[in-house]
Amino acid sequence: MKKTYKVDVDCAACAEKMQDTIRKTEGVKDANLSFMTLKVKVEFEDGVDPDAVIRTARENCKKVEDDFEIYL
Repeated sequence: MKKTYKVDVDCAACAEKMQDTIRKTEGVKDANLSFMTLKVKVEFEDGVDPDAVIRTARENCKKVEDDFEIYL
């Protein structure tokens, strides 16, 4: 399953860090974050709850950059 979310990130370097953090979240198969569009496209592994996984990814990102936001 793939879903797209709006994000708030301050710079391209931070966007890359957040993309890597989302990709490392359990249940995420792949993620592509665009600083230009301020959106992240997330592909989830089969059989996971996308809402729970994206909330975990959001929490993980906030540990790296506390002002980062994924709008659910």
